[in-house]
Amino acid sequence: MTIQESYLTLRLATTERDLMAAQRLRYRIFIEELGAEGGDLVDHDLRLEKDRYDPFCDHLLLIDKRRDPSLLEDVVGVYRLLSMEGARKAGGFYSAGEYDLGPLIRSRRSLLELGRSCVMPDLRGGPAMMLLWNGLADYILSRRIEILFGTASFPGLDVRKLALPLSFLHHTHLAPPELRVAAHGGGRQRMDLIAAEAVDSRAAMRAIPPLIRAYLRMGGCVGDGAWVDRTFNTTDVCLVMDTTKMSDRHRNFYSRKVMQHEHAGT
Repeated sequence: MTIQESYLTLRLATTERDLMAAQRLRYRIFIEELGAEGGDLVDHDLRLEKDRYDPFCDHLLLIDKRRDPSLLEDVVGVYRLLSMEGARKAGGFYSAGEYDLGPLIRSRRSLLELGRSCVMPDLRGGPAMMLLWNGLADYILSRRIEILFGTASFPGLDVRKLALPLSFLHHTHLAPPELRVAAHGGGRQRMDLIAAEAVDSRAAMRAIPPLIRAYLRMGGCVGDGAWVDRTFNTTDVCLVMDTTKMSDRHRNFYSRKVMQHEHAGT
């Protein structure tokens, strides 16, 4: 898998160095920028954000050819991808620590968990996210993935400040019952904090992080309840997307990808 736009290249990690470069980027974003503590396996001396799921995942890397690979600076965007096979080897999906994934497992459909997505600040809003989305679409098509899911985060732990966007998501984008995962455990937080008729939709959308908005535009929905993640200093929602029910505009993009794959014989 290779996509190029000037100095940016997209591919899967193939070496231990590649994985370390992804973990270095994750450390810069999640630990240094967002103030997360990180889990037990975070290496603060080497500045690597890692956990026990990493060896069982594919890591989609956005690489800036202008930056020094010897300093682990060349990876400027990443998506961590955990398949059903990988989850079986890992003893489960990462999101299961926050959400009851029973509805997805019982669907008996092909699942892919997305996580640890991040991009360097100076590349946000440029071609980087489009390249990552293209690479993700290629990955999904080549493996015939039907359901995408994973936690996505609002910065901070004060749910009162997030009452508007969380309530909007609950009232307008709740997953259908057959795919409705639910937050569990001590981190669970209700999302219906404001009555539906009192929600200002435009203000709510402005308060939703860009990555979550992108999933919503593609037809994504959310599980029941948020989860307060004190380790990462975030409030999480679980996004679920049925690739067969994408919004029309994004289904057309996806269909073009399908045609490209069929023409290429993949």
